[in-house]
Amino acid sequence: MPSFKSQLTMTHIGTATTLLEIDGVTLLTDPAFNDAPADYDLGIIVLKNTKGPALKLNELPPFDAVLLSHEDHVDNLDDSGRQLLDGRKVITTMDGAKNLQPRPGVQGIRPWEQLSLNIGGKSFTVTGTPCQHLPGGECTGFILESPNFGTTDGKPNVIYISGDTVYLDELVSIRDKYHVSVAIVHLGLATVPDFPGVEGPLEITMGGKDAAKLVRELDADIIVPIHFESWKHFTEHSGELHKIFEKEGIMDKVCWLTPGQPKRVI
Repeated sequence: MPSFKSQLTMTHIGTATTLLEIDGVTLLTDPAFNDAPADYDLGIIVLKNTKGPALKLNELPPFDAVLLSHEDHVDNLDDSGRQLLDGRKVITTMDGAKNLQPRPGVQGIRPWEQLSLNIGGKSFTVTGTPCQHLPGGECTGFILESPNFGTTDGKPNVIYISGDTVYLDELVSIRDKYHVSVAIVHLGLATVPDFPGVEGPLEITMGGKDAAKLVRELDADIIVPIHFESWKHFTEHSGELHKIFEKEGIMDKVCWLTPGQPKRVI
């Protein structure tokens, strides 16, 4: 049985955009709120968005801070989402923090670096985790830790957010220090069909099989899949993921979210 001592409620808004409500503190991840359908020409690929957010900007509840995996891809931060960064506490990549200047609330985080986040009398430690996404760019995942989360076998219970990344052996070391109560994993098996210097399609996020492998290796209590719908460069959607998770034997750990509807995760 999960030993997580707090309460996590999530609202999936679209792609990697979610609200995390934890003991009265609300965090927003990867804000993307542009309308759809829309095309975005990045030079090496044209990103095509087929479905807009489940909540509009004016429908968002108050929130306290933003966890931004990277700022340079429109499916994780678009023009509408940028409006939400002004005057906010934001944790993102080192490169992203420079690009988002002069916003004084934005802090960059390196892999395995720790930052303190104090909100409404609640204290959290945010640890950056490695990502391998599009070559030449920066991306980060996050480990969210709090004394209120409790422990399992002497290790602090944490919430892990993968960010946009393929499977990395280095991520398995998370289990050496932490107990992952909830793993929020960016999926979709996103690909770039013709990346310079790469033969064949370049995978830039995990698919279901790699996610299942990582969840098993981390011994995570719960996996929450996000980032697998609404964009043409995603190649695994909910139907494929259901089949993969069934085959991999982890369906008992999976918490599916319905966009726009808050759900208690743990």
